[in-house]
Amino acid sequence: MIDKGAQLRLMSRGYCHLCHDMEQALQPLLQEFGLALEVLDVDADPELEARYDERVPVLLLGEEELCHYFLDEPRVRKALGRRRV
Repeated sequence: MIDKGAQLRLMSRGYCHLCHDMEQALQPLLQEFGLALEVLDVDADPELEARYDERVPVLLLGEEELCHYFLDEPRVRKALGRRRV
C-alpha cells in the first residue's frame, strides 16, 4: 500500500501536448498504485508560471521532482516504492 500522504502533482498547461501525453502515460501507474493525480495549470498561478515556465510538464511527488517533459517510469516507480507503508 502507498502512503496516502504521497501526492503526485503534474505541472501542466492546457495547450501543451507533452503535458497531455504525460498525463495519459501516468494513468496505468495511478491505477496500479491506487493514487490520484493533481493537475495544476501553471498559467493560472504566477508563482508556478515563474517557477516552471517552459519546463512543463513537471511531475512531482510531494516536493520531489521526478521528471519533466517525458515520463520517467522507472524513476516514478522507484519513488513510489519508497513511499510504500
